[in-house]
Amino acid sequence: MTSIHDHRTAEAARDPLREPTGASVPEVLTLETGPMAHGGHCVARHDGRVVFVRHAIPGEVVRAVVTEAGDGARFWRADVVEVLQPSEFRRTHQWKLADSLRAHTAGRLPVGGAEYGHIVLPHQRRLKAQVFRDTVARIAGLQLDVHVTGAPGDDPSGLHWRTRNAFAVTPTGRLAMHAHRSTVLVPVRNMPLGVPELDALKLWELDLAGIERVDVATPAGGDSALVLFTPAEGVDPGPLAGRMHRQTARLPEGTSVALLLPPERPEDRPGLQRLRGRTWTQEVVTTREHGTRSFRITGDGFWQVHRAAPSMLVEAVMAAADPRPGQVVADLYAGAGLFSAFLADAVGPEGLVLSVEASPGASRDARRNLHGVAQAAVLNGLTDRVLGGWLKQRTAPVAECGLDGRRVDTVVLDPPRAGAGKTAVERIHRLAPDRIVYVSCDPASFARDLGLLTQAGWTAESVDVYDLYPDTHHMESVALLVRR
Repeated sequence: MTSIHDHRTAEAARDPLREPTGASVPEVLTLETGPMAHGGHCVARHDGRVVFVRHAIPGEVVRAVVTEAGDGARFWRADVVEVLQPSEFRRTHQWKLADSLRAHTAGRLPVGGAEYGHIVLPHQRRLKAQVFRDTVARIAGLQLDVHVTGAPGDDPSGLHWRTRNAFAVTPTGRLAMHAHRSTVLVPVRNMPLGVPELDALKLWELDLAGIERVDVATPAGGDSALVLFTPAEGVDPGPLAGRMHRQTARLPEGTSVALLLPPERPEDRPGLQRLRGRTWTQEVVTTREHGTRSFRITGDGFWQVHRAAPSMLVEAVMAAADPRPGQVVADLYAGAGLFSAFLADAVGPEGLVLSVEASPGASRDARRNLHGVAQAAVLNGLTDRVLGGWLKQRTAPVAECGLDGRRVDTVVLDPPRAGAGKTAVERIHRLAPDRIVYVSCDPASFARDLGLLTQAGWTAESVDVYDLYPDTHHMESVALLVRR
């Protein structure tokens, strides 16, 4: 398959929205768009071939530039550049740089990351529910009736919710983002999906020469921002640190700044060189029924990106897990201990929460966040291996990868986008808990794992889907599984 993003030719430079794809591949197609598919594109057909069309809405008639194609390709990709028959749910895109219509007019590529920005928010959620249902039906063979719930206080535009953001840097040192599926960089002067505190930093005013990537954490609870600079390959971090220390003097007072240095070994976490303030942020999570807790997140450690996601997901997980005093709960892919902390409060001193995380840095944060909680044990290791250890030596002490002779009542898992996978799912099943609470950010990997659990005798008692990524195709779900 030929991609417009693989390399740039002289002809492509004249039209940056496409590259030559062969004489038999038309440059622009007129298409009637079908249903929305997982990934943020509508399904259309041209002469019997599937075309995945971004920036469309089901039922529209559009003109779309072919962006990836080939005579032997199973499908093509295309971006809408003109809407001939618009949907009633179409609006002007909320972010100019991500709008394919304006990008085409300006002769540039749209940035990725807001592929639903042209759709009114209520219809975005209807489409996400349809995509979730269709994906689970196609992969797991199950029919689920779900609707998508938004976060309280979300802006109707779908903007101003991201507390974690990442940027690239142009060769001339300007803040930028990548175009979708591309190495092409588009300079930016704002990030509308981000919380207002992000744009208040005015990072686009900095000379970022020598920097390859910029990561920014702007905590929802009002704590100061943390800006992480990753040096470009081959750049000496010593002189760069001094220059960036001077550059960042113009940032708002209290902003923390650090260099993210490459690890000495592949298995190590990147190092942090503090330039200003701290190398970590403080997140405060307040729930309706389970109190308030604070969490320390170091450097680029994982944290839910929507400002309201931590509290919403804690509420959902606690409702599904229904932890009782004295119970044993395994919290897999636990990160910095978000769910573990609230679960530990619920099971009390006679219970036990096993907080399992593969990242050494996240496990260190979890130990800090769970310090003094005797009923919480933080285990750093690959989930598959930890589960295997529990199955082999149930009577061994917890510190030696055993269960101290106890039975796991509930398993909570929040795996990365790729899902838990066959080995982990099989071992969770063999652990024989009473219930499994599966938190997912990807309906396809969730459907695959759900299919495996269904075959093993589990059933989804409830599945709730949340729109924690407005103006994008992403969604979050929390499922409760019990034995049939």
